[in-house]
Amino acid sequence: MKSSKLAINGGKPIRKEPLPLEFPGVHHMDKKEIKAAVRVLKSRSLFRYYGMNLQNEVHKLEAEFAQQLGTKHAIGVASGTGALYVALSALGVGPGQEVIVPAYMWVAVLAAVVNLGAIPVLADIDETFCLNPAEVEKCITPKTRGIIMVHMSGAPGNVQAIQKIARDHKIFLLEDCAQCNGGSIKGRKVGTFGDMAVFSFQMNKNMTAGEGGCVATNSLQLYRRAFACHDSGYARDENGRLILDDPNLHLWGRGYRLDEVRAAVLRVQLKKLPRIIKAMNHSKYRIRKALEKFPRVQLRKIQDPAGDTGCFLLTTYPDAETARKVNEALRAEGIVTSSQGVSDILMTRWGLHLYYNNLSLVQHASVDGRGFPWKLAENAGLERKYEKGTCPTADSLFERSILIAIPSCLKKRDEDDIIRAFSKVLPVFLP
Repeated sequence: MKSSKLAINGGKPIRKEPLPLEFPGVHHMDKKEIKAAVRVLKSRSLFRYYGMNLQNEVHKLEAEFAQQLGTKHAIGVASGTGALYVALSALGVGPGQEVIVPAYMWVAVLAAVVNLGAIPVLADIDETFCLNPAEVEKCITPKTRGIIMVHMSGAPGNVQAIQKIARDHKIFLLEDCAQCNGGSIKGRKVGTFGDMAVFSFQMNKNMTAGEGGCVATNSLQLYRRAFACHDSGYARDENGRLILDDPNLHLWGRGYRLDEVRAAVLRVQLKKLPRIIKAMNHSKYRIRKALEKFPRVQLRKIQDPAGDTGCFLLTTYPDAETARKVNEALRAEGIVTSSQGVSDILMTRWGLHLYYNNLSLVQHASVDGRGFPWKLAENAGLERKYEKGTCPTADSLFERSILIAIPSCLKKRDEDDIIRAFSKVLPVFLP
């Protein structure tokens, strides 16, 4: 393979057929999801609280999700973004407060903090591509309300260290498990280390109904507050009656309720989640094993390979120019998806996952035209800068790293082609 002419230089590419699209849960959909959705439609009861023949799909999903996760409570919501709003509202986030967020995340994390009137504080990442505990410690001030620990690109971050920091400073820890549903560290599921956790069931996630989310917690009080926020502003007791005698549960609802059709589909997907993760993990670690013979390629640091959900492969190179050349050569060898997919890209092209690509953040954008929340009196003195350079480790990793999606349906031939492409390209640029 070392003597083969690279496709980028006119040689024969490894493959011509695009790799499968990302969409982990979708690849495992079959008649069971169809049957579940049709059953609810036939019942003519699509709303979670009542209908012609209520199936209680949302209620059942919440119980089953909490059980597999290992928490006491779970609330199905309309989206992962909605889950963030609900959880942060339950935790009492608002003006005059700072919330620590990672440099590598999805824009919804920032939006939830800002739209609640608080100020996001960026903390740098490390080789896990998740929060660096030492950097988080530096960010804490008397105004810090809590930390959002985002388990990015399928693998858990160092949440145990972040958990200790949160406890030591008596601030909340919210785990964002949107991209790591089913992940774990030494057998303990992500989403069970913090005060609360959020999940997404959007199209790209490990289990999906196209859109949807979940909030989980072991705290009855936080559960009730979150339930009130996701509904009409009031919590409900075990019998479904509104709780009106607790002022701490008189809130403002957002109407983020999950519907019965998506809940029915998600209950089927939840049963398939272990199989979906096993498929991605197998493919990813077969490829990683092959890359170990190239010592100049840095593989992402993984806390616990057995608990990695496996949906993304991240490789890092000595410098940005080498990463660019390797990426161009890999793509020329056919390591790409169809045009609607995003895979085998330089991480600098990973859009709103990178803090400095969020122009609304960098420019302190405001929906009301008057500077909310940046110019609120409560936020005086809390103004932050967010342009590139704020998080130098993240900047370096983004510039030197390549991201490849690992679909849950890769065949051995697909894995072989990815390995062959790396084996053909790397000796040329990393002799």
